[in-house]
Amino acid sequence: MALHAAAATASGHDDHRPLHVLPALCPEDARPAAQTERGLSMTQKKTAGAKSKPGKAPLKKSADGVVLLSGGNPQIAKAYGDAPVQQYIAAMPGWKSDVGRRLDRLIVKAVPAVEKAVKWNSPFYGTEQGVWFLGLHCMTKYVKVAFFRGAHFNPQPPGPSKQKDVRYLDIYENDEIDEALFMDWVKQAAALPGERM
Repeated sequence: MALHAAAATASGHDDHRPLHVLPALCPEDARPAAQTERGLSMTQKKTAGAKSKPGKAPLKKSADGVVLLSGGNPQIAKAYGDAPVQQYIAAMPGWKSDVGRRLDRLIVKAVPAVEKAVKWNSPFYGTEQGVWFLGLHCMTKYVKVAFFRGAHFNPQPPGPSKQKDVRYLDIYENDEIDEALFMDWVKQAAALPGERM
């Protein structure tokens, strides 16, 4: 009722329309009952809830002290060149590091003048800086290779994508890598226009 009276006084009319006020702007006792739950205001509930939530588990680190994000993906600062890519590969957990070294070696063998960078905590490979044809990413149980123009390859990498041009190759721990086919895909990728990122 206090809100109706305030509305009538403010507008000069007594039309009994409710005045909608943001909860943060009106005193606690003037809030409608719908904005409280079991006697706690929404603010009190949020504060109480925040205190009762368990803390997040600390992030894991690789053997060389690099923070591992979800899926074991190494957190490496954005940088260009071979050094940050090698740092990323060295920090890949367990068997994934061996896969990373092998893929890097095959990419360099297929495209000797390849440009490298780490962006968004993933290694990128391209024909020129800022124009990329391939990226790697550690997932929980596999290493994901993204071919940014893979839908145009013959044959295409097996993994579909929501993006029309992208195809993926997921490599699991005991998978055999067909080196000849992988290098063919890398050569096809380097011959197509890259993705500007």
